[in-house]
Formats: sequence, structure tokens, C-alpha cells
Amino acid sequence: MAVRVDLNISLDGFATTTGQTPESPMGEDWSRLVAAYVATRTFRERVLHDTSGEGTTGVDDKYARAYFDGIGAEIMGAGMFGLHHYPDDPDWRGWWGDEPPFRAPVFVLTHTAPRPPMEMAGGTTFHFLTTTPQEALKLAREAADGKDVRVGGGATVVRDFLKAGLVDRLHVGIAPVLLGRGIRLWDDLRGLESDYRVTAEVAESGTTHLTFSR
Repeated sequence: MAVRVDLNISLDGFATTTGQTPESPMGEDWSRLVAAYVATRTFRERVLHDTSGEGTTGVDDKYARAYFDGIGAEIMGAGMFGLHHYPDDPDWRGWWGDEPPFRAPVFVLTHTAPRPPMEMAGGTTFHFLTTTPQEALKLAREAADGKDVRVGGGATVVRDFLKAGLVDRLHVGIAPVLLGRGIRLWDDLRGLESDYRVTAEVAESGTTHLTFSR
């Protein structure tokens, strides 16, 4: 069992865009950051439920398939779930739709009062926690039943897990775009590469896929 991270970041290291609103929850630059990923056949099938066979099938799709393979549980921050915009609405069910793509238990880290578990179609159940990365990982490992645990984001949550030495494999898809603002992944992680073996692969889209493996 491994603890995995998969993120898209810009050339200048930003993993989270700015300008999020309830109408545009990912922010105005999000489409530029993830363009290669959302163009893949795997994304279209798994997230958009598009079974037409449309989408790219090259290097980017290889990493998109790997993103979903072997995951038994997910950990994410409140922002990735969507709690920041509706913190006091008990009926808010996140912005992943009625059938989120995770198909596994998802543990949402929040600083507000935890909510009851939220069961969705397709096998996803959201569990809301106010706890440390270590304790969240312990619960996720138990729920994963021998499969991998993915720390999905956002960037601040991922950085907390990296700083604590809890991540076994980190994959970043570096998009050939400059954002100039947002939340940077690499802040306060000087020398991170010394704990990992680093490999690189460039996709047809110009995205550079870096993988840090213990």
C-alpha cells in the first residue's frame, strides 16, 4: 500500500488558481492548468461519464489512468470538496455531482464542525474530519483495505503531507503555462527531491510529468 499524490501545476509552481466563485468553483485559470488532463479519454469516461471513446490516448492519458488505478481511499481538503463557499449549508453536497469519480471513501479535512458521512452514487462516501494528517491517514489506510491512499489536494493539504514525510509517490503534471498567482506547491519544501527517485516524461501536449518515488 502506498500514499500517492497526483497534481497539475504550472511552470511557476502554482497548483491552485485564484478567483473562485460558487459559479466558477475552480477559478478562472483552472481550464488552462488542466487542459491536457481534461482532454484525455480517461477523464471524459471517468469524470464526464462520456462513453463515446473521444479524447486523447497518449502519455497524458497514461497518467490519467494511473490516477484512478488501485485507489482504496482519498484524503482532500475542504476547499477541494467545496465547503469554503457553503460552510453553513447542511444540504450542500459538494461540487462533484451526484456520482463523484472517486468510487471509494473520501476523508475531507475541515476546520469547521464535522458533518455526518455523505453517501453518494457510484461508491463514494464523504467523511468529514477535524484532525491531523497523521490521524486522517490512519483512518484512510483502514478504509482502503490494502489498496493505495491518495491525497488529492488542494496544494496546502498536499504540502502538509509532504512536509510530514507521509507521501510515498508524488506525480506532478507540469503544464506549459504561467499563472503568476495562486497557491504554490513547492513552498517550504526545499530539498524534497533528496528523499525520492525522480523521473520525467514529456507528453504530446507539452506537459512534463515528474514522478517522485521512494
